Amino acid sequence: MKRCPRCRLTFEDTLKFCRTDGVLLESLDSVPTQILTNRSDVSTGSRGAAETNLLEPDINQAPTIRITSDLIPETHYAKSGDINVAYQVLGDGPIDLVYVPGWVTHLEYGWEEPSLARFYRKLASFSRLILFDKRGTGMSDQSSTFPTLEQRMDDVRAVMEAVHSERAVIFGMSEGGNMAILFAATYPERTIALITFGVFAKRIYDPEYPWAPTPEQRQRFFDALENEWGGPIGVEDLAPSMAHDERFRNWWATYQRRSASPRAALELAKHNTAIDVRHVLPAIRVPTLVLHRTDDRDSNVEEGRYIASHIPNATFVELPGQDHILYVGDQDSVLREVQNFIENLPSTSEPESVLATVLAVQASTSEAPSLKRFQSLATREAKWLKGRVTQADANEFCAIFDGPIRAIRCAKAIRDTANEIGIETRAGLHTGLCELRGDKASGSTVETSQRVAAQAAFGEALLTNAVVDLVSGSGVDFTDKGASEIEGVPENCRLFALA
Repeated sequence: MKRCPRCRLTFEDTLKFCRTDGVLLESLDSVPTQILTNRSDVSTGSRGAAETNLLEPDINQAPTIRITSDLIPETHYAKSGDINVAYQVLGDGPIDLVYVPGWVTHLEYGWEEPSLARFYRKLASFSRLILFDKRGTGMSDQSSTFPTLEQRMDDVRAVMEAVHSERAVIFGMSEGGNMAILFAATYPERTIALITFGVFAKRIYDPEYPWAPTPEQRQRFFDALENEWGGPIGVEDLAPSMAHDERFRNWWATYQRRSASPRAALELAKHNTAIDVRHVLPAIRVPTLVLHRTDDRDSNVEEGRYIASHIPNATFVELPGQDHILYVGDQDSVLREVQNFIENLPSTSEPESVLATVLAVQASTSEAPSLKRFQSLATREAKWLKGRVTQADANEFCAIFDGPIRAIRCAKAIRDTANEIGIETRAGLHTGLCELRGDKASGSTVETSQRVAAQAAFGEALLTNAVVDLVSGSGVDFTDKGASEIEGVPENCRLFALA
């Protein structure tokens, strides 16, 4: 038999690691014993019995929290549109914690790796931990089209609703942090706080963001996915401290194979490369903790500093180490920071502002009957696509959406439907922070959308780069119209015409 030196559970000799916390098991033959020499009479009164006891740890040692049994949580499914999203719930702590994983995952096979199992159980010791596989990966449904950030946010909301979680701390790792950032800015009323680890704001080189990989570096990664999928791809950069551990390498290779097919892995990597959430960062208004390891080989520590410096009042913590995967290496330092941050969160208040995509539409007609029909059809299309109408008077219409894809679809629907009744329209779309007061939205984002709409030709819809940066993988076609010269529009703003 073997015993875990931490939780003191015993296991059969064939196991090497504890199923509860991932610690290396020790043989009971090597555990110190004590022979009790006193004898006590048994029922016959004629024989004594010597007792052999295992020595217990020093009572002065810090207690170890026993969280769960060695069984993994049961997998359930939440419906997000027509997609089934696999999720698990672990722990019964006082606060909900939604963990948004990186690139590709597999909920159930992840528990086969002791370091990941331990990481999950430690998180669950101070929270109700909510885990899920993103659509297109692991045990969740595959999709005919690759998911946008907007759809991924819908998946998180679906899982939260399935487990009756009104508000949660959103914890994003690596690529999962992009969606976590967007979720926190878009749904502050559902977000208690935001935590990121090893996250990047952009995945392709830019002079203003020089730490991201160059196009050539990303292409080499794509080539490796296409030609080497099935092996432990990326382990040297993602988990250098375990890169020479044959057991871990084999698990990592199998984990990736079970998480996604070769084609899905490649397409997801390409779509993730196009993501840019830099414009979203200033819109975050919830308490934020940004964690990053100093020598992270996959995501430069400067990227963590950049993110923290652009989120109002964010806390940046730099941790030692090279591993990009947070459960590899010194995971205890990560867990301490996360637990301390959560346990010291300030009391929450109602959010006053949200990240939204604003659609401003102007009609060509000035005739009252036609304007009434225009406002009616525009309102119908906006509500159908889950928008909130904030202005519907004269020849101007304005609505806000929690995602850019819905706003773009609404712009197209209004344009096409209005054309059918002989009314031309022009539209402007911009994503940013909106101030909400009842049914009214105000602020620079609304004003920018209106100015962009006024710049468009009738029959045209113009998008700012703040919108375009968030629609990676959506299949939306647009034409670059160059830098904006509109007075009052943010500097470095580019305009794109919707096809």
